[in-house]
Amino acid sequence: MTGRGEPPEGPPENPQGGEDEYRSLVFDESFVRAARLQEFSAQERMGEHARAVRSLPGRGAGRRRSRAGIALAMLIVLAFAAAVYIGFRNPYPTPVGRRAEPLQSTVIPLAPQGPVPGGTAVSLLADGPAAGHRSGASGINLPPGRRTKNFSDSQVTMALTTVKDYLVNSSLDPDVLTGGIVRPVGRLLDPDQTPQFDRSVESPAGSGEESATGWLVRFDPAAVQLAAPDIRVQGTLTYAEAGADTLEVVSDHTFTYALRPAVSGPHRADDASLFTVRRVLHFLLDREDIRLHRLEVRSAYVQAGPQSCSTGATGVLRPLLAGERAATRGPSGTDPYATGVPTAALCGTLAVSSPNPGSPPRGPDAARSPRSRP
Repeated sequence: MTGRGEPPEGPPENPQGGEDEYRSLVFDESFVRAARLQEFSAQERMGEHARAVRSLPGRGAGRRRSRAGIALAMLIVLAFAAAVYIGFRNPYPTPVGRRAEPLQSTVIPLAPQGPVPGGTAVSLLADGPAAGHRSGASGINLPPGRRTKNFSDSQVTMALTTVKDYLVNSSLDPDVLTGGIVRPVGRLLDPDQTPQFDRSVESPAGSGEESATGWLVRFDPAAVQLAAPDIRVQGTLTYAEAGADTLEVVSDHTFTYALRPAVSGPHRADDASLFTVRRVLHFLLDREDIRLHRLEVRSAYVQAGPQSCSTGATGVLRPLLAGERAATRGPSGTDPYATGVPTAALCGTLAVSSPNPGSPPRGPDAARSPRSRP
């Protein structure tokens, strides 16, 4: 306002005479629009208002809000453009997607040379070829997790731990061995191998790619059961780089189970027998697998006995129990407790050496370079 009691447009043109002498006191429409205070109406004053007037926004408030909105929109546009620019200028290459290859497995039954020896589970484990082996997961020892050229100490340790978890779940879990449960094993696999794993356990076949016993150790619960929870384990884990982004881990372990017939009623103390499974597995783990605690099983070589050579062992292992004989025998003696590269044809003869606790077996010859992922 230009002065006390004057309208915004300035003083009146004719301040003298007639009605014009009161014109300066008249609040015309432009004065009312420019007012910063507004009196409450009579009806509003009847309420509980403590003040007689209310403040109105200034003329420039709307324009200021409009300018602030435009400025905010411009900032958002600039931030988005900067993000797109940085994305295109990212110096780090996008990881190349790798797909896991199908598992190739070989399962070799080992036929006994005579009747399967029987006895109590305790005596068979204490005096047999697995007497010096450790019990359960304690027999799967991790080598020192030292860094490689492209993997840190922690990454190597995580990879080895994932492999150990797979071995424990697929070879020692009672629910997997005789309960028909497969989830503890399947959840550790690379998703690319999940369809093959599901086909193998649901509809096993002898093709080498759909053998359930290549993935895990399991028995027919209608035929056998564990005679003791004590499962003896001996073997090794080794690792090496299979490329700048992939670790290969090789496991070579012998598992010894005490089994008995799955029949109702009381059991005799001496109706247990030993069943031996040697598993040589090759695993591949890339950086994503290590981070997500999963792996790819590249190949599996399994020797298991005593079994009959004529018995299919792709879906479940079919042990011969105490006192039973094999219908046929394999071409040569095969010792699942021996060290070195395992060899056998489509079937072998179970020939167990004397226990030698002081000489743990070494892993298979891993000098050959592993196939890298495509």
